[in-house]
Amino acid sequence: MTTDNQIILGIETSCDETAVAVIKNGKEIVANVVASQIESHKRFGGVVPEIASRHHVEQMTIVLEEAMNQANIDFSDIDAIAVTEGPGLVGALLVGVNAAKAIAFAHNIPLIGVHHIAGHIYANRLIQELQFPLLSLVVSGGHTELVYMKEHGSFKVIGETRDDAAGEAYDKVARTLNLPYPGGPHIDRLAGEGNPTIDLPRAWLEEGSYDFSFSGLKSSVINTLHNAEQRGETIDSKDLAASFQASVIDVLVTKTVKAAKEYDVKQVLLAGGVAANKGLRQSLEKAFVELNGIELIIPPLSLCTDNAAMIAAAGSILYDKGIRSDYALNANPGLDLEIHG
Repeated sequence: MTTDNQIILGIETSCDETAVAVIKNGKEIVANVVASQIESHKRFGGVVPEIASRHHVEQMTIVLEEAMNQANIDFSDIDAIAVTEGPGLVGALLVGVNAAKAIAFAHNIPLIGVHHIAGHIYANRLIQELQFPLLSLVVSGGHTELVYMKEHGSFKVIGETRDDAAGEAYDKVARTLNLPYPGGPHIDRLAGEGNPTIDLPRAWLEEGSYDFSFSGLKSSVINTLHNAEQRGETIDSKDLAASFQASVIDVLVTKTVKAAKEYDVKQVLLAGGVAANKGLRQSLEKAFVELNGIELIIPPLSLCTDNAAMIAAAGSILYDKGIRSDYALNANPGLDLEIHG
């Protein structure tokens, strides 16, 4: 099913970014347009689903036209439309799915539903060709997973969060420190200025588990602050941020390195919004410099946060496999990566 000049249009609306991209041959970004809603949600301290959906409706046509103008293409040039089917906010997903279905129907273009996390993983293919078997560390606001892939489109989740995802813990700790939304970048910046001098827990869980847990760490940070307040003491927010980040990164990197060795992978990919975290990027780079034979791939910041280029890249693989969606395609906020893959 591959063509020499395969053009995939990608649409992503799973949370608070309205994004449309055009990808050529699964790897080359021709256009990648993202309309962010951060300013709208900042005053609420998090994403408000109803507001996100409304913004997607307002922005979709504008972003679509901008991407197609940048790519200098017409609908007749498109081989398929790849759209995020799930997981995500159901109202937000519905806007993207229905836009994709309308375009596909009006112009008789094949439609492909894509898993959001598969998209984050395939963002790495826009930088470098993937080599199997590989392991992907997916770290975002709603997901923290270790995913093993033996070939294109095959996903085996070998570890996942049992409570708070890493990004969620970052945002909650940031709120405790009275930092603006989104909290992750602010914690990362503060951590770079502080020292990890405060003893915070690391949840290793039972022997051999690749699962994650950050709820206890988040609670420990909150308790540390409250206890200090009751004693009339002041804790340096930079040192607390550095200590929190050190705990998160220690667990993420240690489990990733262990899994990479056990599963004898050729590559380790970093994926998801928290992949933009400087501390995590540096710690992974340092750990994998010392490991011979395993290549570490980290996407640029523009491909870490939600975008449609990654959705088109993942959709390209499904297109090559002959996988298509019909017009019954619907938003699926609980979509399973392993089943969908």
